[in-house]
This record gives sequence, structure tokens and C-alpha cells, in this order.
Amino acid sequence: MRIPRQQYLNKLIASEGNGLIKIIAGIRRSGKSFLLFELFHQYLIDKGIEPNHIIEISLDHWKSKPLRDPDLLLNHIDNLIQPDGKRHYVILDEVQLVNDFVEVLLSLMQNRQLDIYVSGSNSKFLSSDIVTEFRGRGEEIHVYPLSFKEYFEVVGGDRNQAWKNYYTFGGLPQILQFETDEKKIDYLLNLYELTYFRDIIERNHLRNPDGMKQVIQVLASGIGAPTNPKRISNTFQTIEHIVISDKTIGNYIQYLEDAFIIEKALRYDVKGRKYIGVETKYYFADMGLRGAILNFRQQEEPHIMENIIYNELRMRGYRVDVGRVDTWGRDNNGKTIHQALEVDFVVNKGAERIYIQSAYRMPTEEKENQEKRSLLNTGDNFRKVIIVGDDIKRKVDEQGVVTISLFDFLLNLTEV
Repeated sequence: MRIPRQQYLNKLIASEGNGLIKIIAGIRRSGKSFLLFELFHQYLIDKGIEPNHIIEISLDHWKSKPLRDPDLLLNHIDNLIQPDGKRHYVILDEVQLVNDFVEVLLSLMQNRQLDIYVSGSNSKFLSSDIVTEFRGRGEEIHVYPLSFKEYFEVVGGDRNQAWKNYYTFGGLPQILQFETDEKKIDYLLNLYELTYFRDIIERNHLRNPDGMKQVIQVLASGIGAPTNPKRISNTFQTIEHIVISDKTIGNYIQYLEDAFIIEKALRYDVKGRKYIGVETKYYFADMGLRGAILNFRQQEEPHIMENIIYNELRMRGYRVDVGRVDTWGRDNNGKTIHQALEVDFVVNKGAERIYIQSAYRMPTEEKENQEKRSLLNTGDNFRKVIIVGDDIKRKVDEQGVVTISLFDFLLNLTEV
């Protein structure tokens, strides 16, 4: 099944020949290799690039294992470069498997004949080595699992049923190969245990895999709920009678972020214009993987909807925080009352900002006013949007708050 992944292909095309290393990152099985070796490869061929000017190496394949040696890899690439002075495209998949890969890439950059593309499924090689060594010389393209729009364009049919399947089994491209729910569940359970979880344990040399697994389950069970390592540690100790230090839990969470399994949304004081480092929200990159972590026992649609909206915003290139709006008033006795209201998402791209609320249902005017309250107390004139699970037409009230349906948002059927 060939899924075009056009937005990512367009980014590769726009970056072609710009002198930077193109870093294609994302969770394993999200389609990075397909993007590079199928879609981008075909683009180059259609453009007229000769096949012997496209150097492709999958470093996670067994036959390529010797090339994880830096000297062997560099010699191998040198031997494949044609003596005609034309541009060559070097595509290295899972480059973090190469010993001293930073030095390898620095060496390759010295040859102006090469246009370099690398992929990786661990953010450590982005957040530390690459950022330090390639500042101003690297460009990251993050590949996510299928968006709902991509998913629906493939499966078609009734969109309500497609939505149920999407939020249950997620958007990893290979999930589309399986026809029955049982096969999808088996695939996801095996993928979690044998690929994602094992990879984290082996990569970080963990001695307590059970503790790691319990932390993952806590985060998966509480998507959209603010938390921190100290709170999780206290919960383990008081309820489960298990002692795991908050420092260890913090490390576990970082390993999950490094593997792109989760992302964090920081809490932001909208009026104070500062970040609040007390608690953080965590969202999962794929709902099918999250389901597998919980053995598909916990399917609460309001929280899942919030997670999917977060992912969609990130796919569209926004930075996403969780907003807090402090309000003060007085009760009937003249006593000052303080309330901390929450904005689900404070969304930024350049100078653009949008405040977004995720509301699974708004059956009453009281519920609608509740959702609007935090938006209307931000104290500025940036756009304010409520995304609802109800099937409604886009509307704008007299205070400028836009309300749109979830499907219109996910399928880009109306302007946010």
C-alpha cells in the first residue's frame, strides 16, 4: 500500500541541495524509511537523477552491519561517488547506529558534491550531538504516524467508523495491512513488546524493566492529566507500595521522549507570559501504541480526542503548550477569590498564536460557557477556538470565539 505522505515529501523537495544535512526523525515504524527509499527515491528518478548518483544505506539491516564502522562506511561511500562532478544523494537510514556518526557526517559535509539525508528513531542524536555539532548546518524534518486525514484518504467509507478505528488502533502505516481487529491488536502488542519496549531497555541498559513498564502504563493511563516524576513516585509508594525515586522516573520519561513515544506540553502562564515548571502534560505519538501499553482496556474518547488534536497540531508545525489563566474576583462577603483556569492548548507558529479548547461534547449552554471562560480571560486578542466532537457547522460568537467540529479540524474542511 503506497501512502503518498505528501507534506513530508514536499519538505524534502524544498530542502534539496540547500547545503544542510536533512535529519528525518520520528518514532519507529512511522514511515521514515518508506519516505526516503520509496517516495523521495522515486521523485529523484522522475526528476532525471541517475540511479548510480543515489547512495542509499539502511544501517539497521544485517547486511549493512559492517558499515556501522565509520572508516568502512566512508570508504564505501567514496567508492560509489562517480567522477563526473555531479551531485550525489546520500541517504543513511538509522544513522545513530554508526559509531562516531557525528564525525562521519562532518566528513561527508566536506564534499560539496554530496546532498545528505539521514534518519533516526532516537532523539538523543538530535537533541545533543546533532544540535551541538551541526548548529546551523542541519535541518530536522519530523515524521509522525498517519494523520487522520491521511488515514481516512486510504480507508474511506463511513468517517465515524474510520474515527473509531483510528483512535483505537492508531496511525502507524503498517496497521492498514490488517483486516481484522484481532490481527491489528496482535500486531500492536507484539510491536510494543518486541520493538519499542525492548529497544528502550537495551538502548539505556535498564536493570529494572518492570519499573519502566509501570511508568509507561501510568503515563498512558493519564494522557492529558498534569503530572511530574515526584507525583508518580508518591503514587507508587502510597498505592502500589513500590519505591521508585522521582529521579529514576524522570530518567524513564526522558527515555520515552528520546524514542519519540511521548511528547510533553509545558504549562504556560498566559497572563504572566512565563512557563510554570511544576507539572507537565504528556501525549502519545500514536493511539494504537498507547492502547497496546494498556492492553486496550482503557478507551476514554474525550482524553484520546485531546491527544489526537495535540498530535495534529504538532504535525502542522505548531509549538504546543498547556495554558493557565489566573482570575481574581470577590464573593458575596467581599473576600478575594482566585481561580486558575486551563486552556487546553496554547499554539504558536512564528508570530501566530491560537488558544484552543478540546470539548468532547457541549450539550448545554452552561458547558459552552465553561469552555469559553478561560479563553475569554486570556486578556489578549489572539484567535480563540473550541474543537468539539459534535458534528456541527463552524460558528463564531459575538466575542470572537470560533467553534468547529473535530472532523472539520482533522480533515482541514474549515479554517481554524
